Amino acid sequence: MKTTLMTVVFSALSLSAFLSTAQADDDIREMKTLSEGLGLISLEEAKTKALEAKPGVIEDADLEDRDFSKGWDYEFEIIDADGHEWEVYIDAKTGEVRKIEKDWF
Repeated sequence: MKTTLMTVVFSALSLSAFLSTAQADDDIREMKTLSEGLGLISLEEAKTKALEAKPGVIEDADLEDRDFSKGWDYEFEIIDADGHEWEVYIDAKTGEVRKIEKDWF
């Protein structure tokens, strides 16, 4: 019985990890398609700019529309060496660092 329960738990965890990876891959493909179609800088260029502004490890990245035709931002969640989480916004057209905020949650 213990073996069966462990197999079920392991299978559920494996499926969850697979779905998370698949979702992340879909998000990256979508960002790439949007950036190419809209003439924006690449995700890789934006990552470099974000990490120059706030060194650490990128936990998440999104491409966000700035309210009704005001442009696009890459939004990165970065964990610094002290374990603090930061949000870094990069203008997706110019590569300019628009904002750096400490996440208080």
